[in-house]
Amino acid sequence: MNKVVYMFNEGNGTKELLGGKGANLVEMTRIGLPVPYGFTISTEACNSYFKAGNCIPREMEFQVLESLKKLEEETGKRFGDPSNPLLVSVRSGAVHSMPGMMDTILNLGMNDETVEGLATLTKNPRFAYDSYRRFIQMFSDVVLKVDVFYFEQFLEEYRTERGYSSDPELLAEDWQKVIIGYKKIVKKHTKRTFPEDPKEQLFLSISAVFDSWNNQRAIVYRRLNKISDHLGTAVNIQSMVFGNMGNDSGTGVGFTRDPSTGEPKLYGEYLINAQGEDVVAGIRTPQPISSLQEEMPEVFQQFVNTCRLLEEHFRDMQDIEFTVERGQLFILQTRVGKRTAQAAIRIAVDLVNEQIISKKEALLRIDPDQLNQLLHRRIDDTFVRKPLTKGLPASPGAATGQVVFDSSEAERLSKDGKKVILVRPETTPEDINGIVASQATITSRGGMTSHAAVVARGMGKACICGCESLNIDLKLKQFKVGDVIVKQGDVITIDGSTGEVILGEVPMIDPELSNEFKLLLTWADGHRKLRVRANADSREDSIIALEFGAEGIGLCRTEHMFMDEDRIPIVQDMILAETIEEREEALSKLLPMQQGDFEHIFEVMDGNPVTIRLLDPPLHEFLPDKEELIIEFTKLQMLKSNFQELNKKKELLRKVSHLDEFNPMLGLRGCRLGMIYPEIYIMQVKAIFYAIANVLEKGIEVKPEIMIPLVGHVNELKEMRQLVITAGEQIFEETGHNCNYLIGTMIEVPRAALTADNIAKEADFFSFGTNDLTQTTFGYSRDDAEGKFLQTYIDNKVLPENPFVSLDQEAVGKLVETGLKLGKDTKRGLKTGICGEHGGEKQSIQFCHDIGLDYVSCSPYRVPLARLAAAQANIKSEQKQCIDKLQTHI
Repeated sequence: MNKVVYMFNEGNGTKELLGGKGANLVEMTRIGLPVPYGFTISTEACNSYFKAGNCIPREMEFQVLESLKKLEEETGKRFGDPSNPLLVSVRSGAVHSMPGMMDTILNLGMNDETVEGLATLTKNPRFAYDSYRRFIQMFSDVVLKVDVFYFEQFLEEYRTERGYSSDPELLAEDWQKVIIGYKKIVKKHTKRTFPEDPKEQLFLSISAVFDSWNNQRAIVYRRLNKISDHLGTAVNIQSMVFGNMGNDSGTGVGFTRDPSTGEPKLYGEYLINAQGEDVVAGIRTPQPISSLQEEMPEVFQQFVNTCRLLEEHFRDMQDIEFTVERGQLFILQTRVGKRTAQAAIRIAVDLVNEQIISKKEALLRIDPDQLNQLLHRRIDDTFVRKPLTKGLPASPGAATGQVVFDSSEAERLSKDGKKVILVRPETTPEDINGIVASQATITSRGGMTSHAAVVARGMGKACICGCESLNIDLKLKQFKVGDVIVKQGDVITIDGSTGEVILGEVPMIDPELSNEFKLLLTWADGHRKLRVRANADSREDSIIALEFGAEGIGLCRTEHMFMDEDRIPIVQDMILAETIEEREEALSKLLPMQQGDFEHIFEVMDGNPVTIRLLDPPLHEFLPDKEELIIEFTKLQMLKSNFQELNKKKELLRKVSHLDEFNPMLGLRGCRLGMIYPEIYIMQVKAIFYAIANVLEKGIEVKPEIMIPLVGHVNELKEMRQLVITAGEQIFEETGHNCNYLIGTMIEVPRAALTADNIAKEADFFSFGTNDLTQTTFGYSRDDAEGKFLQTYIDNKVLPENPFVSLDQEAVGKLVETGLKLGKDTKRGLKTGICGEHGGEKQSIQFCHDIGLDYVSCSPYRVPLARLAAAQANIKSEQKQCIDKLQTHI
């Protein structure tokens, strides 16, 4: 076996080998800080442990014992020696800080003999026995898996019985009796005596650290944060220092800056005469770190200087654990401190202004996903969540309101000043008024691209979809989750970023766009090559997009313009028309409405490009639900009255049934609709060109791009291109206004990507619709996949992650790259981008940058995220090029 155990003064300091804590302990030792001596068992040892069947190999055991000898020589103490015992702490230390790993064990090495030696050496029996009982409780909890409740219960009963109100009141003889009680608890729950051999204690603890790498909490955290399962964790063995040796001792945790706000001031807390776990256990109330200046002024100043040194050395805000033993400061650990999104941005900007890091480093310090916290109202970070259930996080943000099950009711209550949350099995275009009126929407069916999800994201409203555990009863106006019944009018809170549903009202934080945030995004704009556009379908969306820095509209979904409750009846008349005359009558009513929509968007965008996609979704989405129609028709038949209404329902049902499709998403939609009913696309194109003429009349520049959806064959685009050109020439001649415009297509089926060289002959631009391209490549219906099996696939590592969230680069990405290359080979000046959900996801944006797309388009609220991610993509590419050049030179 290679070397897997390193003393603090001999490690190479790499996180990958020594874990985050181990690497930092090495660095702190190297720069001369007062670090209690010890050694680190590497992450490689962890992997060896698992390969050996969750067993410590003999060679590893030998290296640990050799390092233990060096620790004994350095400290002048011996492990297990009753007269001068060496006690150690055992801590996990993964490469990335991970909640869920094994809790710290302090005072390891104590037994019935060493506790006597410690009492004699310190001349403080109370301290010695207090330390011993702490060790028994910690070791039994994290290694032997005896619930800490039993120990706390015993101690509480003992204090009450003897009239003590707090632990510091207990005397040495009290702790001796508690120790006897604790050992009985261990024997009862483990069927074995508490281990007295320090070496047995040590190796059991090491095994427990390794085992914690695969506990459920750690696995879930790694999956959520996309951390590899193969990294393993290190183990840090460190000689003990004691903060509970009197009023000149103490322990605490400090941050070099405020982790909530980023304010450059010392933040933290400490306890006098305490050990580390007391600070977080809640047994005693800690004091703010500033109070240490009064209690121990010299120690406080030394700590301030140490904080400054550590932050300058590691070039980031630090989270520091420290102990004071009889007036002497010891630094136990430092790591990059976790922080809120708001604090992360301020700290990054401040470190640039303080000339500690560069702007590029500052940009790389911010996780783009964190920016969502700042752009939507969110649940207060300090609130302890107890979710009732969980669905798909379809649109970020948080909201509180009364449950309502009907869109009209939601609208009525909203007008009365009530805040409501609309709960439906699924939504249709007829629910648009309810979605608008509500604070948020929950559906029990549907996925991340369902009607509710798409509409909510466009409005910037929170939404949860596919929450299948909701048993909704629309008649009784209630839903059940297990035994819990939530009725209309009950208050709930939802978090659209996590998919959690919570009973009652919870504290919220309003979005904040600080000056530091705006400055950081300005830096990002200076370091990115990818342009960033927004998916926007209305004047309001366009305004938000510009405010967030969008450089145009990459996708205007015209079907969303039809979802207004005043327009739905006209749209339905258009769809259900049986003659060309009937259809054109309905279209003539829609044309001025569409024209007005386009004028508003062109005016707001003021010369920025606007890509307008002609009608795309299946027509059934605008029609009444077939099953509901059948129920209504059957009821009317049974009543044998109102024959006029019965015949009307019968005729409507006949028409809806005629348009019914087995697989609507692969049926009559997109350009196929324009091929079969060209009058629909002609109406939309005329509306676009009339809008162009009116806006040009006002002296406003217009850059229109007309997108033909769902093209699979060049002949489809060829015919639709001519339709657009003919209509454009007609309107330009009629109005006397002319402008340049582009005609392109959305590449969203595999055949289009594979024949992109032919399709490019008829296209001025390609926009890759990665949502549908993912569906057609995988053969997944997104709504069904996300609601039925996709999460199981991810949990079982059948798929590395949700391909609808992060672009599947192996296959879907290959199609995008193929389509891009073929298209550019045919037409070098072809403009290319993506407009699916992936346009606002950081890994997908990196891919788009790497293959050379011109732009990404995402929802308005994800534009800041995309700007930052695009900058990071370019910076990382530059760094990689530099490394490659250096390696080539070497």
